[in-house]
Amino acid sequence: MSCTECGRKGGCDARKGTMFEAIEHALGRLYPGRSWNRRDEAAAFGAGLSAGEGDALARALAARLHTTAVFRAGDPDETCDYVYVQCLGRPPSLLEWREGTLDDTRASVVRAALAQAGAAGIDELYLRVALSSLARFAAVQEVAVSARSGEGDGAVLLTETPRAGVFDPMLLRRMQQLVGVLAEQQIRHLDFGEIVEPPADYDPGDYLAEWGRPPAIANYLFYPQPPATIVSTTLT
Repeated sequence: MSCTECGRKGGCDARKGTMFEAIEHALGRLYPGRSWNRRDEAAAFGAGLSAGEGDALARALAARLHTTAVFRAGDPDETCDYVYVQCLGRPPSLLEWREGTLDDTRASVVRAALAQAGAAGIDELYLRVALSSLARFAAVQEVAVSARSGEGDGAVLLTETPRAGVFDPMLLRRMQQLVGVLAEQQIRHLDFGEIVEPPADYDPGDYLAEWGRPPAIANYLFYPQPPATIVSTTLT
């Protein structure tokens, strides 16, 4: 789904070979003790992508793909920032509203659309780009975002539902364009399907106790939560 080498004999194997080498090198640098609990913070410092680069990438993607692209800084326990590229839905977007980047006039447009939608609510679809602060890596997931109004209290429940990769065929062309922009910015794209399993012979440490499963490669490089974790936010 995320490959830009379609039709080129041997292109996918060669690209994935160098990708796996880059992942192995990064994990060895960041976790020399091969343990979730023993990251080398000195090796991590300044090795990845900054918030400024993420914000610039959002602007570049918006211009190239002719759509809304929203930058969001990662949470304190995450080692990545995010760019959300809107693929389905009308501007202004739900994520712009959630992130507080809309002025009052545009925010009122979202509220009016929700009121008109009633119980059906609003559904949008995004490509979510995670940008590692530990290495110049990016990984992309398909994310559904929905908003539903509460009963009479004016509150809106906004739910972000990621999938462990990109699967919808309608996203293929936009995904290819996105990967092309990453390459121009010298950011290595990691196929998400290749980073959802634990790295071989790594000690999961206390991750098992907290999450009930060993950490995947994505967790070592981007964020601690399982890749398909659903996040709900109440907006008033």
